[in-house]
Amino acid sequence: MSFLSDALSRVKPSPTIAVTTLAQELKAAGQDVIGLGAGEPDFDTPANIKDAAIAAIHAGKTKYTAPDGIPELKQAICAKLARENGLRYTPAQVSVGSGGKQTLYNALMATLNPGDEVLIPAPYWVSYPDMVLLAGGTPVTIEASLETAFKITPDQLEAAITPKTKWLIFNSPSNPTGAGYSRAELKALTDVLMRHPHVWVMTDDMYEHLAYDDFEFCTPAQVEPGLYERTLTCNGVSKAYAMTGWRIGYAAGPEPLIAAMRKIQSQSTSNPCSISQWAAVEALNGPQDYLAPNAEMFRRRRDLVVSMLNAIEGVTCPVPEGAFYVYPSIKSLIGKTSAAGTRITDDESFCRALLEETGVAVVFGAAFGLSPNFRVSYATSDEALTEACTRIQSFCAALS
Repeated sequence: MSFLSDALSRVKPSPTIAVTTLAQELKAAGQDVIGLGAGEPDFDTPANIKDAAIAAIHAGKTKYTAPDGIPELKQAICAKLARENGLRYTPAQVSVGSGGKQTLYNALMATLNPGDEVLIPAPYWVSYPDMVLLAGGTPVTIEASLETAFKITPDQLEAAITPKTKWLIFNSPSNPTGAGYSRAELKALTDVLMRHPHVWVMTDDMYEHLAYDDFEFCTPAQVEPGLYERTLTCNGVSKAYAMTGWRIGYAAGPEPLIAAMRKIQSQSTSNPCSISQWAAVEALNGPQDYLAPNAEMFRRRRDLVVSMLNAIEGVTCPVPEGAFYVYPSIKSLIGKTSAAGTRITDDESFCRALLEETGVAVVFGAAFGLSPNFRVSYATSDEALTEACTRIQSFCAALS
């Protein structure tokens, strides 16, 4: 329609949400569907967090708050960053938004001008490029590969930086691959950034507490203190605390940037839900003893899915360091035909045929900027994962 904004033509709807919606529609129509598209824990928000929200309601904490968060939550975020990441911030350096996505979006809206470039390692979370485009910037992808375990190299980063580069968006452990950068790997990247003082770093640390085996999470400003003044450290309570629907994300960085983000938020959504904010205070300040057992459960599921997918001829599935995704390659399956007669021309046709013929919903790799792959979220029960992977095995075995 002619009255719609030109900016709308620059972006596309979220493919992960589209897959989940289609799976729900098929399930509602009576089909036996297993959804492995959604990126959210399958267990419930811990009781102490829910109780804190209920207490906030009964205490009448249901009014407007400051646009970017209550003082108690900002203080809890500062305490968390000092305790877990060795990063010292004051409440004036903290912004709280309605989910991690809003904090990233606010920062991009507050800083990007036409022509500004934002470096995005691929595979990437589907929303990064579109948020850059909406903010008027230019997304520049740096393509990692299966051979580098889906991690970019210092040489790639160096080659991608231009005088127009304003941000690097850095996500570890990664959505969609689960790839996590070791301290040494991250230091090699921050060494490059130290040579380019005009480039800022926006981290997405949402999967911090979902790290497996010997992998130890670290974040850029923690590894290279010299980047502190040009790093926006972003995180949230969605994944670790099973609070996806509560919509609380946060960022910490230089005061002028935080003030600019506050201005954006004050004229868009204003404050995040007051009740969710009090729940997040309890999440960050309360007991943390369930985080390790939850991560161990996800590690077990990771091993189950990786072993079953790697048993398929023509599928290669690396072992991720964190998050709750795997990102197998189907390069050897392109050009084949499914049992129902669908020609597998790319990862999107593979995923659509898989859903239509077996009822397993996964997300195609092109949505994340690297093909031919698909993303599996293993944030669901062992029984569902076993059945889904068995169906994927049968589907691939029937390709000809």
